[in-house]
Amino acid sequence: MSSINLPLILTLAVFITGLIWLYDALVLAGPRKSRRRAVEQQFENVDLDDKHQREVYDDAVATATREPAVVEYSKSFFPVLLVVFVLRSFLFEPFQIPSSSMEPTLNVGDFLVVNKYTYGVRLPVLNTRVIPVNDPQRGDVMVFFPPHLPDTYFIKRVIGIPGDRVEYIDHVLTINGEQVPEELVAKLPEHNPQYRVVRERLGDREYTVHKNLNPGRYSRYGVWEVPEGHYFMMGDNRDASFDSRGWDELNPGNGPDLTFVSEDAIVGKAVAVWMHWHPVFSLPSFKSAGKIH
Repeated sequence: MSSINLPLILTLAVFITGLIWLYDALVLAGPRKSRRRAVEQQFENVDLDDKHQREVYDDAVATATREPAVVEYSKSFFPVLLVVFVLRSFLFEPFQIPSSSMEPTLNVGDFLVVNKYTYGVRLPVLNTRVIPVNDPQRGDVMVFFPPHLPDTYFIKRVIGIPGDRVEYIDHVLTINGEQVPEELVAKLPEHNPQYRVVRERLGDREYTVHKNLNPGRYSRYGVWEVPEGHYFMMGDNRDASFDSRGWDELNPGNGPDLTFVSEDAIVGKAVAVWMHWHPVFSLPSFKSAGKIH
């Protein structure tokens, strides 16, 4: 997903346009009112029913009360920006899927709705949770900032929650000593790469994943203990997803552990697909619209 810091840009836009509007109301509006009163005094004995005199009067009032361009634009944009800011920061945010790491659940070009308040109300830009609501659960599809790219949106599935012991060995997922049940849906040996379509059940969540017939690099062996305040993430396209299984390889020497997603890096829960549009030159489609499992 895009690494452009949209929350920061939107916050600054709301702050600047709002500040300009407030400055105008407190400082600039008074002189404009005084100038209008002066114009009205000059024209108090003029017959404003006369078309020509009315035009002269209207022009004089417009000149006396004209707002600076920056004030005019700020007043126009501020209400719209404020509504978008509130919706995007605290309620819902749109995202587009850029990669195949969550196939078959989510495809490249899917447009998603992400619920921002499911996991608590967070401060814009700082992303600090100030009002707890719910915590991420195993099986949730979550948007977050990964530890190695703290300004880039990622989307994966929550596999391990704080305190869990996660094992992934030769495509077999085990959590706290219990193997996660799976059911073979299809085997596609003619596909390149060859893979299986599997239904996986994690708690009360059931979803579909892709697994290559031969386990990939991050599917062969791994054991992790999830620390408090962190989460272990994996993509549904198990052998085409760079996730918690491999992020720590980017750890330079004795740097911080990059395996887990911190509570402060959570953006929200992906709840629905509302449109698919890929590639750009194709027409948008709503066939895949629906709830995310």
